[in-house]
Amino acid sequence: MKKTVIAVLVASGMLAFTSCRKDAVKNLEGDEGQIYITKHSDSVNFSSFRTFSIADSVAVINNNRLEGKVKTDVDAAYINTVKDQMVQRGYTLVGRDQNPDLGINISRIYNTSTGVFDYGSYWDPYYGSYWDPYYWGYGGYGYYFPSYYLGTYSITEGAMSIDIFNLRDAKQTNKISSVWNGLVRGTGVFSVAAGNNGVKALFDQSTYFKVSN
Repeated sequence: MKKTVIAVLVASGMLAFTSCRKDAVKNLEGDEGQIYITKHSDSVNFSSFRTFSIADSVAVINNNRLEGKVKTDVDAAYINTVKDQMVQRGYTLVGRDQNPDLGINISRIYNTSTGVFDYGSYWDPYYGSYWDPYYWGYGGYGYYFPSYYLGTYSITEGAMSIDIFNLRDAKQTNKISSVWNGLVRGTGVFSVAAGNNGVKALFDQSTYFKVSN
């Protein structure tokens, strides 16, 4: 599988420093904090496909577990934009009972991670610390945390995944093979704007994905 990653320059520069600055992505707006990742099968001739069908709802996957399906305005934006992009590239939308060449699933993916960190290393080299001693009337003082002073954290990351499968050859191979995946990660991925712009960005970097004339 080939992988292509395109991130907005502002986002890639800021993400490298999120561990040592306060609110590193605070001023990023719209799709500036989003990353677009695509993967595709090297052995597939995308122009050989003609038809596709797409699921009418979006799967919700939380820590690798399917929790159900939804269709909010955001999910509808992703579904409709994928349809538009496929049609623009020469593919024909058909019902799932009409033997489509390609099947498309869209998923909301949530991953939560937890851990422990040492407050003694929670230090900003630019500001000196994350807390202002002058606020408390102790100018010139520094903060001190004993080695046993530990904190815990929990972080939930979200992404929208678009998976396209080869249904045409499934009966011959006895398996449904993935031919393309697009992933939108970062700030604001669960928005109508991301559904419109993020999906287009994924297909724009997949120029091979089209029907030949």
